[in-house]
Amino acid sequence: MNENIIEVSSFDQPLLRLFVDYNESQLFHYSEPDPGVFIAESPKVIERALRAGYEPIAILAERKYLDRDLADLEHELKTNQNSNLSALTKTPIFVAQGDMLRQLPGYNLLRGAICAFRRKERASVPDFLAALPKKPRIAILESVVNPTNVGAIFRSAAALGIDGILITSDSSDPLYRRSSRVSMGTVYQIPWTYFPKDAWQEKGINLLHEAGFKTAAMALRQDTVKISDPALQAEDKLAIILGSEGPGLLESTIQQSDYTIKIPMKEGVDSLNVAAASALAFWELGHSEK
Repeated sequence: MNENIIEVSSFDQPLLRLFVDYNESQLFHYSEPDPGVFIAESPKVIERALRAGYEPIAILAERKYLDRDLADLEHELKTNQNSNLSALTKTPIFVAQGDMLRQLPGYNLLRGAICAFRRKERASVPDFLAALPKKPRIAILESVVNPTNVGAIFRSAAALGIDGILITSDSSDPLYRRSSRVSMGTVYQIPWTYFPKDAWQEKGINLLHEAGFKTAAMALRQDTVKISDPALQAEDKLAIILGSEGPGLLESTIQQSDYTIKIPMKEGVDSLNVAAASALAFWELGHSEK
């Protein structure tokens, strides 16, 4: 792998500009009309992106941590018998001193390798639904804009037996750096796709119903059922809908859903953070072993 290691003392290399000149929204649109670029942080997260078949463009590592980070990557890829180990050997690995890398926003919190990847084309919603296993449990994220919450929801979904996630176009992107880091790379292993802009409000619930799903909206209402209700467990196909951190779900979403569900809580506490609520719902309604 030494042949693809390149020592640098500035960000003048064209590929390094991906780490410096573009914010995450600009990277998202970097290759339009083709899918854009995203940045993954830390060997564990990079390894999971490689294992999921994402194409690496360039890696940037600190000289002080190079041996450790490369050893971690190689170990994880070999342990998982991953064919993308060959991709790692062909990817430019730029190595710099810490003083240079500390110019990058957030690097002081990370202190590890970062990698630019090409995005993949995401499936259409009908194709996504058609590819799910029998008796699927999926999550819908409606206007969940906090990337930390998105990452935490993906981590819980992957751990607790959720088969896929659909995301409204105004939600935070799961491949943003903070989301993927918080998820520990599970954003690369659980199937997900976006509803096209405005498609959720116009026909989202209808699309789910046409595909045979019953929908369960998590909302603070009086006319609710508990997440432990046997009727929810008995549904062949179930979509759990989670709303934004502040206003919650749209009224139209709640009205069109088959169930409104809530988590019983002690008096004086009216809600949970959406990521915490998702973990409880996924534990109760996913395919996790209880």
